[in-house]
Amino acid sequence: MPYFIAADHAFALTSWLMKPFSQRQMDNTQRIFNYRLSRARRIVENAIGILVHRFRCLLATIQHQPDAAASIVLTCVCLHNLIRKRSPKQHRRDADEEDSNHNVIPGVWRNVTPLLDGQSNLANSTTTTAAKKQRVSLCLLQLRSRISTLAE
Repeated sequence: MPYFIAADHAFALTSWLMKPFSQRQMDNTQRIFNYRLSRARRIVENAIGILVHRFRCLLATIQHQPDAAASIVLTCVCLHNLIRKRSPKQHRRDADEEDSNHNVIPGVWRNVTPLLDGQSNLANSTTTTAAKKQRVSLCLLQLRSRISTLAE
């Protein structure tokens, strides 16, 4: 399974950046793939949002070498986990939640001011045939997994 970034419709599809299938003429397998990709994106967005909400140093671009930046982020993750273990009741509404109808209930971290200086130019990448094939392969992989689960 190759590594890739889960993105939304705003970005161009590449082999390292997966985006949902177009809403036009989707079959059920593609609809399920889009839903799962969206959930994956939301989980990552929650994790980063909660960290930024707690550690404001992550709100701006980290002006350090990549190794130092990675250490800063890992330290924030470790401190976050320690804080949650010591006072678990205080952090119940941090993350987004989903009700029984799959509607998103926003977490408190969404009140953080968005990052302004980190404008991305990932959208300038072009869609490749290999990326489209990879997305279809991922879609089929999840379908096979679902079929084998139903067969058991």
